[in-house]
Amino acid sequence: MLYPPNLEHKLGFDRLREWLKEACISPLGRAFVDKIRFSDNFGLVEKLVGQTAEMQQIMQSGGDFPTQNYLDATPYLRRAAVEGTMLIQEEFFDLKTSLNTISGCLRFFANQSPESFPLLGEYAATIRVERSVTDAIERIIDERGLIRDNASPELAQIRRRLISEQIAVRKKLDGMLRTAKSSGWVADDVSLTIRNGRLVIPIAAEHKRKFRGFIHDESSTGQTVFIEPTEVLETNNAIRELEYEERREINRILIRLTDQLRPFLPELHKAYQFLGLMDFLRAKAKLASQMNAIAPKFENKTMVDWRAARHPLLHLAFQKQGKSVVPLGLELSAKQRILIISGPNAGGKSVSLKTVGLIQYMYQCGLLVPMREDSTIGFFQNIFIDIGDEQSLENDLSTYSSHLTNMRHFLAMANKRTLFLIDEFGTGTEPGLGGAIAEAILENLTRSGAYGVINTHYTNLKVLADKTEGLINGAMRFDGEHLEPLYQLEIGKPGSSFAFEIASKIGLPRDVVEQAKQKLGTQQVNFEKLLKELDIERRVFAEKNMELGIKERKLAQQLVEYTAQKTTLDNNEKRILNEAKQKAKLLLSDTNQRIENTIREIKENKAERETTKQVRADLERFTKKELKPEPIADLPSKVKIEAESGAIEVGSFVKIKGQTAVAEVLVMKGKDVEVRIGELKSNIKLNRLEKVSNKTYREIMGETNSRPAMKGVDLNERQQNFSFNLDIRGKRGEEAQGVVDQFFDNAVMLGYDEIRIVHGKGDGILRTLVRNHLRGYKQVAFMQDEHADRGGAGVTVVKMR
Repeated sequence: MLYPPNLEHKLGFDRLREWLKEACISPLGRAFVDKIRFSDNFGLVEKLVGQTAEMQQIMQSGGDFPTQNYLDATPYLRRAAVEGTMLIQEEFFDLKTSLNTISGCLRFFANQSPESFPLLGEYAATIRVERSVTDAIERIIDERGLIRDNASPELAQIRRRLISEQIAVRKKLDGMLRTAKSSGWVADDVSLTIRNGRLVIPIAAEHKRKFRGFIHDESSTGQTVFIEPTEVLETNNAIRELEYEERREINRILIRLTDQLRPFLPELHKAYQFLGLMDFLRAKAKLASQMNAIAPKFENKTMVDWRAARHPLLHLAFQKQGKSVVPLGLELSAKQRILIISGPNAGGKSVSLKTVGLIQYMYQCGLLVPMREDSTIGFFQNIFIDIGDEQSLENDLSTYSSHLTNMRHFLAMANKRTLFLIDEFGTGTEPGLGGAIAEAILENLTRSGAYGVINTHYTNLKVLADKTEGLINGAMRFDGEHLEPLYQLEIGKPGSSFAFEIASKIGLPRDVVEQAKQKLGTQQVNFEKLLKELDIERRVFAEKNMELGIKERKLAQQLVEYTAQKTTLDNNEKRILNEAKQKAKLLLSDTNQRIENTIREIKENKAERETTKQVRADLERFTKKELKPEPIADLPSKVKIEAESGAIEVGSFVKIKGQTAVAEVLVMKGKDVEVRIGELKSNIKLNRLEKVSNKTYREIMGETNSRPAMKGVDLNERQQNFSFNLDIRGKRGEEAQGVVDQFFDNAVMLGYDEIRIVHGKGDGILRTLVRNHLRGYKQVAFMQDEHADRGGAGVTVVKMR
């Protein structure tokens, strides 16, 4: 059920209907646009949206799907159903071209796998265009829409005779014209012409008596007459009779062709219904591409879970102006069914409300909707709206009375399958009374289980939403410092009207504003002030979170590098030890062999003194040579580190008490000091540091010259070399993530609010990997496909917060 009857007009759907009509090629498609209706049948909505999504896929794929000649030939078919009637050759030509379009559509689906386009493919399989019909028309009508010469033997014979007679007449007249030119009766640039369907010679009026024949016409000035000479009069009569025969034969052919068409009229009517649907679906797919719309996940339950939803009409209007719509994020569930939106005037409350109503209505009419892919859309049987002024002199209704009439209907008909939208709830009467009635109505709507979105300025409704289950507050964000709307919906807290701030901005006298605050009372003023301060603090903490996120990523990267270096050092240490152990093992084995050989020689020589002495000398020489330790370079003598008197400040050189490590002071924050130890930075308490001299620091660090200046980041250079467009096609997963991280950090540093990542379509693996990775960044507001003309699903557009 829809309420009120003019709901389409109030939401702006009638303008989308007109857009679709203009996008259709034929009256067949426009007839389908007129039939668009809101459906409360879940299966039907799923089918209609699925058909549109499949057509969008076909158009984005760039296949050979027909794009022209969507002609409406159904009036010809209705006339052909009457016995004895005949379709003319122009009508048969329209039939021919449109049937070719239908056949092209059917061939397209026949060449696809069944799972590619299941809905449209299944429907196309039920359509049949009899081959004998198209072949019969093709044999009679040529590519120019004319009757072929071989349409019948009689027609071919008539046309041959006709051509022969026409050639004979032209030859005779050409000879007469040359004679007339040589005699000076006509000018040299005159040629034969036709009058009343017959070839004639233009003759100067003063010479007309010199030609025997029939005068058919004269020029507007009377100086030229058009004469058919007597010599060709009979031949022209014969030509005229042959033309009559040709016309009669063509009529017989067309009557016979119409008779051949008549038995297949039911199938042809169904085929043209299919053609109209294709035209209609193409228009819907064009609209979806224009709005970057999709078919989100659809569930048969009452819910709203939308990400980056955009008002369709606003999106189309802003697109022409080169601007973008601030997206809307909204979630309504069983625990928070009714959203109470508050905030300043002109802050976007009404646009948010209409966005909800129009998108839900569009989807249940079978259209794709502009939102992010990870959104989920629910199903409602009823949509009720109370938007705008329904003041009526005829019905004696004031603005407030019309609102109460709508509320009566809401209270009587709302149930768990209802979505209601109320703009400026409770306005139009005395604020105290209006707020009380609005609160009572809201309590009853909450008990009905209905889902809804309400715009209001009433504080009592904000308080009710805060303490009532099923209700939740929402605020249209507002820059309290610059007093400018941000058009962003924030769920979970009420919004301030910023009435006093806006009044001051537009120049209302300060004493008037202060007087108004006194009349309002401190409690309400403090409430509005608290909301404003909370909004400012939220924005400050969001910026801090962004900074912390960048630092956390850099810290994580440094930790990875440190772990990798430590692993490398540990592995090198183990490798060196293993090599040393292996060398020691070989040396020990060689030494033992030498000792055994020495003992054996002593025994063999029976311990003779000279021989034994010689053998022992050889063993000593081996020991001195092979086991001689390698010389080690002397380490430089330790520098004696002595503390230096004086206060520690930024730029001082210090050492940690009880240790030999020296460092340079970078930043001082009270009792905490940030120091640089080599390439590392660390925070240390001031009382743990002692000041040392510059000379001591250089000797310990091995520096002969003063330390090099720290290199900073050249933002100008980065700005010049940075492109907001990153191409990662062909890269592997880990490599792509690293490139995206570096690219994203630069974009955040340089303040870009939008970047593009080109990953290609393929199987969607790289796209999914990149998008899942980017969802881990708090700076990402949302992601979406690029416009179909600029890459579509092959490019991800990332919007920053």
